[in-house]
Amino acid sequence: MKMRESKKSFVLFYMAGFLIGILYANIISGDYILNAGILDDFFLENYIKADVDMSGYLCYVAYIRLLPVLVLAALARAKIRKGAALGCIVWTGFSCGLILAAAVMKMGVKGILLCLLSMLPQGIFYVTAYIMLLWHLYFYPKVKWNASKTLCFGIFMIVGIVLECYVNPVIMKLFLQAL
Repeated sequence: MKMRESKKSFVLFYMAGFLIGILYANIISGDYILNAGILDDFFLENYIKADVDMSGYLCYVAYIRLLPVLVLAALARAKIRKGAALGCIVWTGFSCGLILAAAVMKMGVKGILLCLLSMLPQGIFYVTAYIMLLWHLYFYPKVKWNASKTLCFGIFMIVGIVLECYVNPVIMKLFLQAL
């Protein structure tokens, strides 16, 4: 029963952050979002034309994706691990709400599609890996971390990074060319 309630609390904290992100985008930073250059035609056209050095991009994405993992792993040794897990969930919800609201403000329904496609296919692997890590942080010491979880987590993160670098740009360019 406790696990089921905890799943609900994960979703509840995520949705609270999501709602705060939407409100923040619409009430506090709405004018800034509308005047920003991101998601305008010039930005999207340049994205289609851009050629990226994949080895440098792979290193960049690996650094950006693994840095929060290292921070959470360090916090796993501290007494604030449960708060760190919930903070990460709220922050993720806030970021998603803010980005989706900005995309809708700038592009309408196409913005939602753009945001969803920008998370495919790597998002499936990242979400799975982060749920494993956050579940451990939230339920420690009941849920123990072991070698098989480390291996699965590492595989999910590596596959996510590779997909983000090599598959997602192709999907995004195809979608943007179709606009």
